[in-house]
Amino acid sequence: MTGATRAQQLVLRGRGIVPGRVEGEALVSHETISGWGGIDPATGTIIERRHELYGVCFTGKVLVFPGAKGSSGWSGFFQSTRLMGTAPLAMVFTNLTTKAALGAIVTRVPTVTELDDDPVARIATGDLVEVDADNGLVVVHGPWSQACHPQ
Repeated sequence: MTGATRAQQLVLRGRGIVPGRVEGEALVSHETISGWGGIDPATGTIIERRHELYGVCFTGKVLVFPGAKGSSGWSGFFQSTRLMGTAPLAMVFTNLTTKAALGAIVTRVPTVTELDDDPVARIATGDLVEVDADNGLVVVHGPWSQACHPQ
């Protein structure tokens, strides 16, 4: 079974933090993300120099990551992405902390956490992901390119 076939069948169940339902392309980080000094809210880009996604824009993507790191300023920086129109489409994270939860709430994007399997290990950047935070579901439909451009 190929990775794309497995991904098309993947349903993760968890806890919705911010309600809503969206579908979009996944951007996966295996590292926690710093808000203050780690992202540029004006561009929605990760600017932490040693981060695996340095220079990558998360705007309009389903951001899948382990959680937040750094100070309590994390939530303020992610709120700024909402105000500047550069926020992720949704958030899916593994480690529920107060700063990550508050960041999701002030960013006002559908967010699911505490999943029954590790989304960072099971979802790949480029997968088409549906985040249904109303029901605590994350559904991976398959690679974004195939979903948008069937062959």
